[in-house]
Amino acid sequence: MNKMRMDKGDWLVVCDGRKALILENLGDDKFPNLHTREVHEQPNPSTTAQGSDAPGRLHPAAGGARSSVEQTDWHDETERAFLRGLAGRLDAAVSSGETKALTMVASPRALGMIRADYSDVVRKALQGEVSKDLVKLPVYEIEKQLLLSDAAK
Repeated sequence: MNKMRMDKGDWLVVCDGRKALILENLGDDKFPNLHTREVHEQPNPSTTAQGSDAPGRLHPAAGGARSSVEQTDWHDETERAFLRGLAGRLDAAVSSGETKALTMVASPRALGMIRADYSDVVRKALQGEVSKDLVKLPVYEIEKQLLLSDAAK
């Protein structure tokens, strides 16, 4: 992505597996002015805090050996569900005309997870993706980080 282009009304979605900021550009393409439109958060404790059972065991039909079954990663499943819900929200926003274009900024892991849940409508509206974890930064820092990354390219 050489130059991030954001017209007035375009959305910048900054997320990871626990939190998502939907920012709207109230400025223009030369002087973006990002304002928070929505904040989505989901607590996501560690897997040990969410599930306390020991891994299961399989007993084969023949023989005395047993093998263990890997424990479900509840933390990972919660992140996937959160990102699936966010993709659904973006689909609804683009379909209803709340925004015509959006750019995703997410940690590499979250970006990989949410891509699978993009609808065709979201794919067409997607202007670009930035693989950075900026969700914990204030909005003015996000603007600064993205402008610096554009200037460096």
